[in-house]
Amino acid sequence: MQHVYAVILAAGKGTRMKSRKHKVLHPVCGKPMIDHILDTLDELETEKTILVVGHQAEAVKEHLGDRVLFADQKEQLGTAHAVMQARPLLQNEEGITLVINGDHPLFTAETFRKLVENHRASGAAATVLTAVMENPTGYGRIVRREDGQVDRIVEQKDASEEERAIKEINTGTYCFDNQKLFSALSLVNNNNAQGEYYLPDVVAILREQGQPIRAEILDDPDEAMGVNDRVQMAEAAKQMRERILRKAMRSGVTIIDPASTYIEADVEIGPDTVIEPGTFLRGKTVIGEGCHIGPQADLSDVVVADGARIRYAVIEGSKIREQAKVGPYAYLRPGTDLGANTKVGCFVDLKKANIGNGTKISHLAYVGDADVGENVNVSCGVITVNYDGLNKHKTVIEDGAFVGCNVNLVAPVKVEEGAYVAAGSTITDNVPKDALAIARERQTNKPGYAQKLKEKRSAK
Repeated sequence: MQHVYAVILAAGKGTRMKSRKHKVLHPVCGKPMIDHILDTLDELETEKTILVVGHQAEAVKEHLGDRVLFADQKEQLGTAHAVMQARPLLQNEEGITLVINGDHPLFTAETFRKLVENHRASGAAATVLTAVMENPTGYGRIVRREDGQVDRIVEQKDASEEERAIKEINTGTYCFDNQKLFSALSLVNNNNAQGEYYLPDVVAILREQGQPIRAEILDDPDEAMGVNDRVQMAEAAKQMRERILRKAMRSGVTIIDPASTYIEADVEIGPDTVIEPGTFLRGKTVIGEGCHIGPQADLSDVVVADGARIRYAVIEGSKIREQAKVGPYAYLRPGTDLGANTKVGCFVDLKKANIGNGTKISHLAYVGDADVGENVNVSCGVITVNYDGLNKHKTVIEDGAFVGCNVNLVAPVKVEEGAYVAAGSTITDNVPKDALAIARERQTNKPGYAQKLKEKRSAK
């Protein structure tokens, strides 16, 4: 079996993006474009993957680390010149080299696999990945010979009227015999209006040498969509989002309204889960089986166990255990671990809080930097006062405790197992097991004083 190598072209400035960020680092469905391509190549199990960088090379290298090998194109002199920069890394290798653009995030592993396998079986020196488009304007046209092989690739500006009528276009993706690729690259010249070295000229050189050149037509031409500006990036995201949603629904997920549901590329969802409209599932979020998410749930890097119910909530970097109920209008910040059969209700804010099984925090509370045990009741208006202006401190509430309404727990403090805290208390000392803590001034009633106050106000 021949080894497969990949060269990704990502040295351009991407000026049409009008951005300080490198084009391939812009996200599509929550993941940079280059990461989509590399994930696809990982499925293909390429022996070496070389990324050709130039403009903002350091930012790309910092993002990818040692995931790929890098080749620097210090001057952007065309696509053939870019591939030549990979020569020191590939020139001695035998096998197949896949050349792709770094701004084409929609290609699937199945497409690349089919391209490579058909190229290998055909024995061609080069195989061009093509697409048939109803409106091919702007693309290079594929001119075939009578036997179906590729005769040449003609750019739009150089094409005759007859050639412009051709609807099969070059996607800019190729398979080459590695040795033949670098041999032909050395013969490419820049005798053109732009003074650049173009990769399609390699196809012409191989043809002149009598080498067989094939074309592989894409089943789905939308995969060939490149991203050159923000409009095309939004179009690519739409295509990918639809693909993600279809995959989820075909795996047993009910999505009530796909048009108002946003699921990013790395999200996983179990069967029999229902996703309501207005839901955003982002990052590495994992949803279990039989959950009900939404409406209006925004989850980022959240793990949700089976049977959980989340609605009108924002949750980040948290774990939601089995059968937990969250919302409406709850905010769970990073580091929260919500136990099984818990309830977090309206206008509750949790941060770095471990909440035990069966505990209820039903409304209007803030619990941060806290360990809360099982079957605890945290009433309306409770606050863990975790910040002293300089440092954060922990609150511990043990199993079976009851914290009444409008209680301030001034950390560091512990409410031990089975203890009660009376409503309206400000607790600064530990509460022993099974004790009742009351920390408020005794009530004083002054008979008739309200009437005196009313009379004073009327006199004024």
